[in-house]
Amino acid sequence: MMKKTKMKDLLGMNIEELTQKLKGMRMDLLKFRIESATTQVKNPLKKRSLRKDIARILTAIREKSNATKRA
Repeated sequence: MMKKTKMKDLLGMNIEELTQKLKGMRMDLLKFRIESATTQVKNPLKKRSLRKDIARILTAIREKSNATKRA
């Protein structure tokens, strides 16, 4: 089972690390979609958790970029 990404862990990273993590998550989601289209997947709820983790990462990037604009 995948471990949920915590928001406080994401806020501790810098934007470059978050961007790298985002790329990895998007690749995982793409692989999962291809796998689910060709075969039966073991854990169909993985797609939901990947999408939510991607949203958390995008939110953290947005918060950090807004914080730097205000400072």
